[in-house]
Amino acid sequence: MGIKLAHALGAHVVALTTSASKKQAAFDFGADEVVVSKNEVEMKAHAGSFDFILNTVSSSHNLDPFLSLLKRDGTLTLVGAPEHPHTSHTVFNLILGRKALAGSLIGGIAETQEMLDFCAARGIVSDIEMIAMQDIEKAYVRLLNNEVKYRFVIDMATLKPPAKVSRATRGDDTLTEEIGT
Repeated sequence: MGIKLAHALGAHVVALTTSASKKQAAFDFGADEVVVSKNEVEMKAHAGSFDFILNTVSSSHNLDPFLSLLKRDGTLTLVGAPEHPHTSHTVFNLILGRKALAGSLIGGIAETQEMLDFCAARGIVSDIEMIAMQDIEKAYVRLLNNEVKYRFVIDMATLKPPAKVSRATRGDDTLTEEIGT
């Protein structure tokens, strides 16, 4: 959704990925270019060319290669929160180019609603995989095996109704007995 949103804001979007196998998916989402960050030739071709990088990676990684992609006064903003700290970046990468390293949490309710309204007005939607509640364990295994392309959304219509309950009253007491479904 980020690529689609950036395009709607008028940005030239370059998607950065660690895997060449994900290039086509990034183009399908609307990226103008795709760079494999493990490919030194592709990375060097974009050195000093970006005003802004939105880093959504939630695992610890070296930020230096990405800082080198920024123009003078460019900003790398982190929104993924890794379990372990990122590899320490070279301070000169920041100082010599007057570059900024920033972070952001999600916005508040008003900001989130504004973004949702903006997306709705432009037909920007997330790509998801709908799963039944009964398939949650299978989905979790796929997640652990890195076999998930998009976010899972659980179809709440597949949620089994709660067990039927019969009630009997005796004076001021209420007795409850579960009946299996």
